[in-house]
Amino acid sequence: MRNKKLWRRLLIIAVASLLLAGFGVSVDAYDGAQTDTEVTAPAQTGTPTQIEAQVSSLQISVDTVWVLLTGFLVFFMQTGFALLETGLVRQTGAVNAMLENFVDAGLTAIIFWAVGFGIAFGTDSGGLIGTDNFFLNEAVEISNGVISFPSIADANPDVAYPNLTVLVFFFFQFAFAATASTITTGAMAERTDYIGDLIYTGLMAAITYPVIVHWVWGGGWLFDRGFHDFAGSTVVHTVGGITALVGAWMLGPRVNRGEWGKVPPAHNLAYATLGTMILWFGWYGFNPGSTLGTGNTGLIGLVTLNTTLGAGGGAVGAMFFVYARTRTWDLTSTLNGSLAGLVAVTAGCAFIMPWAAVLIGIVAGLIVISSVEFIERIKIDDPVGAFSVHGACGIWGTLAIGLVGQPELTFGDAAGNGGLLMGGGIDLLVVQLTGSLATVVFIAFTSVLMFGGLKLVNRLRVNPVADRIGIDVYEHGASAWPDVLSMPDMASAEPESAPGKIKSSPAVAAGD
Repeated sequence: MRNKKLWRRLLIIAVASLLLAGFGVSVDAYDGAQTDTEVTAPAQTGTPTQIEAQVSSLQISVDTVWVLLTGFLVFFMQTGFALLETGLVRQTGAVNAMLENFVDAGLTAIIFWAVGFGIAFGTDSGGLIGTDNFFLNEAVEISNGVISFPSIADANPDVAYPNLTVLVFFFFQFAFAATASTITTGAMAERTDYIGDLIYTGLMAAITYPVIVHWVWGGGWLFDRGFHDFAGSTVVHTVGGITALVGAWMLGPRVNRGEWGKVPPAHNLAYATLGTMILWFGWYGFNPGSTLGTGNTGLIGLVTLNTTLGAGGGAVGAMFFVYARTRTWDLTSTLNGSLAGLVAVTAGCAFIMPWAAVLIGIVAGLIVISSVEFIERIKIDDPVGAFSVHGACGIWGTLAIGLVGQPELTFGDAAGNGGLLMGGGIDLLVVQLTGSLATVVFIAFTSVLMFGGLKLVNRLRVNPVADRIGIDVYEHGASAWPDVLSMPDMASAEPESAPGKIKSSPAVAAGD
C-alpha cells in the first residue's frame, strides 16, 4: 500500500514538472528567508512591439478556441431539438422528426456556405443585404505561394471581430442558422412532405434567415439604429417562430389529433425531458459564446448567470402558473417554460442585471402557456409549441431590453440611459419594437410566399395516404419501434394510389 502511495506521489511530481516546464514557469528555491514557495513567470524578452505581438497572438488563439468550443455546444443543440420534437410528437412520426432534424443541419451547412453567409455578413448594400463572400471565397487567400486566412473584420469592416478568421466565424454562425430552420420543423411535424421540408430549409438558410442576420449583426439598417439582440431572440428565435406559425397554419392540422383546446399528449416524455436538458446545456454556447472572445471575462460571467436565471425563472413561472389553474405539476409545461425563459433572455443577457433576467424568465413562462392555449383556440396545430416558445417569447425578450436594459450595459445613441423602467426614456424601446415588428412582417410575408409556392406544386402537405398509415411508414419505410408499432405488410401496398410509396390497411392508422 505504501509503495502505491509513493509511486502515485512520484507520478504527480513528474506531471507537475512537465507542466511547469511546458508553460515556462520557474519555482524559486527555498532560501530560509521565504515563508512560501514563490512561483514567478519568466521575464519577458524582446522589444515592446514583439511582446505586444506575442500577447496579441495568444489572445487570438484563446478567442478562437472559445468560439469554436461554444459553437460546438450550439451545434449539439440539434440533438436536443431532435429528442424534444421526437418525444412530443406521436410515435408514428418519430423517424420523420429525427431525420428532418438531422438533415436540416447538413443541408444548412452547404447552403449557408454557398449563399447565406454572404447575404448575412457580406459587404452591405443599402442596409438590407450582403453582396459578397459567397462560397466563402474571401475566407482563404493565396498570393505568391503563401496562404493566409483573413479575419472577418478584414472581409467586412462593419463586423468588428478582428480576432476571428472568416472560417471560424462561419462555423459559429452556421450553428445558429441550423437552429433557426430546426425550430420550424417542430410546428410542422407529422404532416409535411419531406421534399417540401428540404426546400423550405434551403430557402431559410439561403435567404430569409440571412437577411435578418444582416439587418442586425451584419452592418444593416437595424445595426445602424442601435437595435439590441445579443444572441438571437429576434434573429434566430423570432425568425424560426414566425416561420413555424405560418407553416403550421398553411399546412392545416394533423388528422386524428383530437379535440381543439387540448394538445395531443406527448408519446415519450423521457425523450422530451432529455432533449430540453440538452438544449439548456447548449444554450451556454449560444449566449456566452456570442461574446465572440474572452477579453471581457466579467461579461461572460454575467451572460452565463443571466442565461441560467432566465431558464430557471421560465421553468418555475410556467410550472406554478399551470398548477394554480389545474392543481397538477405538469412536466411538459415546465419544460417549455424553461425554453421560453432561455429564448426570452437571449436578446438581453448582456444588457440586463440578474434580477431582470429572473423577471424576464418568469414572464416568459406565463406567456408560453397563454400562447399555446391561444394557438389552440384559433385552431393552428403546433405539436411542440414552437411559435409559443420561440416566436412569442422571442418578441417578449427583445422588447424587454427596452424596458429593463441597464444603462451601463446598453450601447449606441438609441440606448440613451437604458430601458424605460430604468429611467432611460422611450427611445430604446421604440428601436426594439421597430426591429421586432420589421422582422415579423418580413418573415411572415416571405413565409407565405415560400409555403404558398410549395402548396401550389403540391409539396407542402404529405400525401393523404401518410395520414392513414403514418408518415414514418409512408415517407421512410421505417418505424422507430418496430416491435411495438409494426410495419405494414409490404404485400398489401397499393402503389396505384401513391406511386413509389408504401401503403397499408386502415388498421395501421396514425395514432392507433
